[in-house]
Amino acid sequence: MIGAPHVITVEVVRNALYAIAEEMSVIVMRSARSPLLKEAGDLSSALTDAEGRLIAQGRDIPIHMGVMGFTVKEFLKRVPASTLREGDVWFLNVPEIGGNHLPDVKALRPVFAGGKLRAFAVNLAHWADVGGAVPGSYVPYATECYQEGLRIAPIRLFSAAGPDREKLEFVLSNVRGREEREGDIFAQYAANDVAARRFAELFAEHGPDVVGRCFERLHQESEAGMRAAIRALPDGTWEGEDWLDDDGVDDRRIRIKARVTVAGDEATFDFTGTDPQARGPVNTTYFIACSAVYYAMKALVAPDVPPNDGCYRPLRVIVPPRTVLSADPDRPVVGGNHETSQRVVDAIFKAFAPVLAERVVAGGPTTSGVMIFGARGGDGRWRILYETHGGGEGAGAGRDGASATRVHMSNVMNTPVEVIEGEYPIAVEEQTLRAGSGGEGRHRGGLGVRRAYRILGDSVTLTTMLERRLVPPWGVHGGKDALPFRLTLNPGPGERVIRGKETLTLKAGDLVLVETCGGGGYGVPAERSREAIEHDRREGYV
Repeated sequence: MIGAPHVITVEVVRNALYAIAEEMSVIVMRSARSPLLKEAGDLSSALTDAEGRLIAQGRDIPIHMGVMGFTVKEFLKRVPASTLREGDVWFLNVPEIGGNHLPDVKALRPVFAGGKLRAFAVNLAHWADVGGAVPGSYVPYATECYQEGLRIAPIRLFSAAGPDREKLEFVLSNVRGREEREGDIFAQYAANDVAARRFAELFAEHGPDVVGRCFERLHQESEAGMRAAIRALPDGTWEGEDWLDDDGVDDRRIRIKARVTVAGDEATFDFTGTDPQARGPVNTTYFIACSAVYYAMKALVAPDVPPNDGCYRPLRVIVPPRTVLSADPDRPVVGGNHETSQRVVDAIFKAFAPVLAERVVAGGPTTSGVMIFGARGGDGRWRILYETHGGGEGAGAGRDGASATRVHMSNVMNTPVEVIEGEYPIAVEEQTLRAGSGGEGRHRGGLGVRRAYRILGDSVTLTTMLERRLVPPWGVHGGKDALPFRLTLNPGPGERVIRGKETLTLKAGDLVLVETCGGGGYGVPAERSREAIEHDRREGYV
């Protein structure tokens, strides 16, 4: 009988796996051509065992990471493991195969040792365009998934013989900015290629069977850790809800309802009561609902438990079909990925607020604040700037919220102003904090941001896909709500308010002012100390 691996060997393998995942992300950032990847870092990397069970991930974007725990499992239902070969790299983006939305393209490489499939290297990169009706592939008025761009069912773009140019041409012929996209594709290939080599070194040093037993041990340890964390909670059932501003098509708010039940060492998240699937692009998949649950539990309950397949076994997620969290495959989903997912997190935080008062923070900029500028250069090629905008963090039990940051499921960086002004017909004329945007409380919410874009060229498209414009970040335990998002075209007399999900065409000289939401307050405002109030006035927070 084969014994369990030595504890030291398990730790060596664990850290080697983390290092592989981290290196993959670095390779994509340093090899990609689009600023969205090489500057903003809208990408993630993960490793799974041969069955698609997550074993390690990079310190990347939570929205992506939970989803990638399903990607390989769903892929193997459609592409039998027996058909996979050493050197294959498969690409896909269809949401129903363990995915989220079309711009997030996954690259999968099977890893072999001793003639046997042992693992998968997976990386996800947000392509700045995947075709569709609007530059940047965010279509606010979409009512079908087919309007949102190229749907890539699993397709092998690389083999041991190299790139398959015929298939690559098919993909590149259906997206804007083909040269940039091709560079991003090869960056994803390079990351997986290095991961396969690092796996080979790991297998050579310890033996593939020993490494495989380490995978199992990692799952067992994380499962035990999550169960222990849940046992530390009181048994009970709590409810929370949050609302999407609208779906971009119909002018109505959309409810996300969460019912959380803790019993012993397991927790159930039931989203019965969530509104039906929407006509517009805020729908999402069951995989995203699970990703939001996993993030919330890691953040609130088990921050030190390593995230892998075992970590999530004590969690049960119930999503009724044909709701906005489990829509039909032909529904549009581009905004659901990073907007609806964060409404799920907020609903869960609200549910836990009565029992985890010291851990739950007030609402913050739980929107990616996406604005996409599209312009043709003098050479006729599309240049697409995908920019996200943070805001003020919600306050907590022991501190004020941070200003100008991102919280929860979004974890990308700003594109530097120098890059924006060097590569696009845009000048950034203002970048400052938004005074008075944080919610009052015993502890004050953080401040949002003011940023102004001056358009320098004609016929520049702007697409918005953001939330918290109508439903503001919420205060908790008596704290006040924060100011919501506000977008304005040409502020002043004759200004035009830009909706949260809209596409419009700008002309040279136009100014787009972004004022992002603040964070909610924590506790009754009358309990704020005199010293803190004076500090707020002195620093211009109010």
